[in-house]
Amino acid sequence: MKTTNEKTALVLIEFQNEWLSEQGILHQKLVTDKSQLSAAHRGGKQWLARARKEGMHVVHVLMRPDENYQIFGEAHLGLRAAIPAVGSWKQQMADIHPDFRPLPREHVIRERVGASAFAGSNLDAYLRNNRISTMILCGFATHVCVESTLREAHDKGYDTYVAKDAVAAFNQEQQSFFFSQVVHHFGDVISLSRS
Repeated sequence: MKTTNEKTALVLIEFQNEWLSEQGILHQKLVTDKSQLSAAHRGGKQWLARARKEGMHVVHVLMRPDENYQIFGEAHLGLRAAIPAVGSWKQQMADIHPDFRPLPREHVIRERVGASAFAGSNLDAYLRNNRISTMILCGFATHVCVESTLREAHDKGYDTYVAKDAVAAFNQEQQSFFFSQVVHHFGDVISLSRS
């Protein structure tokens, strides 16, 4: 990775209780590979510690729909339909997990309305206003929100890396497909041991 830390943002996607607490609906019903989720949790903590130590920008991207899911409208397909149907992201499940509580200088995106971290948010403005050209993505789920963010970041002109040790899909098949067939079209892979 060829960049300076001042031009790099660690983007933490959905490090919230919905994924990381055993009470989360997504944790319970979608994630069949809990070891992958645990590894991403540990890796995310290590990436966050590294970013803070090295002076990278840190951006926490949340999913926080309104209580009645009005932001998703009357959707019949996709995440906009599925989230209200299962009742995820409610009350404390939408809170940031205690291991990832933001520091005052870190940017928190709450107003996101789609799979990509850019969807309806001020992420692009924050990155451009701070002259950030490189992103490192961590979070959940690899093949949904991380991939959507990676694709859009590519199209917006950012150099984007996916932290292999800090992302998790629902199962190993999805994770393997993303890393073998998708990521190289839009960015690159990074890990704590290879950066």
